[in-house]
Amino acid sequence: MKLIHTSDWHLGHVLYGYDRSAEQSTFLHQLTDIVATEQPDVLVVSGDVYHYAAPSAATQRMYTDGMLAIRQACPTMTVVVTAGNHDSPSKLEVDSNLWRHFGVHVIGSIDLTRHIIPVTHADGTPSGYVVAVPHIYPQNFPALRPDTPRDQRPSLFFQYLLDEVTRINTQQLPVILMAHLAVGGCEMPGHDDVLGGMEYIPLAALGTGYDYLALGHIHYPQTLPGTAHRARYCGTPIPVSFDEAYPHSVTLVTLHRHGDEPQLRTIDIENPCPLLTLPAQPLPFDQAVAQLETLPNNLSAYIRLNVRSGDNYLPPDCNERAIQALCDKASRFCYIHLQREEKSAAGELPPLTIQEMQQLSPLDIARRYVREEEGTEMDDELCRLMRFAMEQISQDVHEQPASRREP
Repeated sequence: MKLIHTSDWHLGHVLYGYDRSAEQSTFLHQLTDIVATEQPDVLVVSGDVYHYAAPSAATQRMYTDGMLAIRQACPTMTVVVTAGNHDSPSKLEVDSNLWRHFGVHVIGSIDLTRHIIPVTHADGTPSGYVVAVPHIYPQNFPALRPDTPRDQRPSLFFQYLLDEVTRINTQQLPVILMAHLAVGGCEMPGHDDVLGGMEYIPLAALGTGYDYLALGHIHYPQTLPGTAHRARYCGTPIPVSFDEAYPHSVTLVTLHRHGDEPQLRTIDIENPCPLLTLPAQPLPFDQAVAQLETLPNNLSAYIRLNVRSGDNYLPPDCNERAIQALCDKASRFCYIHLQREEKSAAGELPPLTIQEMQQLSPLDIARRYVREEEGTEMDDELCRLMRFAMEQISQDVHEQPASRREP
């Protein structure tokens, strides 16, 4: 079986007010070319197709046009798409019956009759199985038995599906498990955690019996240590924040038989409008903004200005001056990243700018408040309760009809 693993497209993502549809469309064209070249048996998209639960009509059309082109590049290929935490399961699944006619399986919600998907080679012979699991909040995993404790439901759910595959996989074909979640021990450099913390699931809770675990949710591409290449986050194809300053790619996986170690190869994705932090090391504002003026006029990039200040002060017209420095250039100014040299007073945390406040998660803000008011760190149990509350709020927003959401 030859597999292309991708995830976390975040189509429709807007960066500091800038529309990124051109970059996202370019990625879809690159993926189409990769599929045309590699001719895989299956393409899996492990969640977060969209950035917003209610994507615009233009974003949905970009996804539809892109998916049809990808499928046409390899008409015999099976495509499996699962919902991530950014996706609305119902919106993603609304055309699932129609998509199935094009060999595209869309799994947005839990349905034990639809998670196991057979995959065939170009000649129609069986090549393997995909176990497609969308994002599920830990408290929402189904109880397969009435007496199942809540904390055991994820592991029993995954193992039930894998046992079902084992039962029908009489030819010992490769088995792919898809999941959109945070696995304990994964690396998260530059990850934008807007919920204020993540609920991690131990790798062991995802069961046994798969040959490759196609993970989504964490944007940093990585093969989990100690898994013999069997568990991997392919990462985002294009960055969604300035801190995702690492190469972006999709993963090509080759498996011959059930039980074999996967062969992995990454295929780089080029971003026509990269996210750049300038200067690389923070400088005083006047020196930093002077570097913007030296950028080539035709360089298309998003710019985060890296500024150092010893007195926690920026000129009142700092944003206007940064914008003016790029007025005749193709690059786009986003915001100033202010790095402070010292605390404002002994034992006190320096005040935050609006931009810094926007970058913090609710949990970061709560931790800061406790540290300033109580002089201690927030305890683990309170952190866990706040993560749970934020996940509940996020889930309610995703499930609420778009017409009822606040603008």
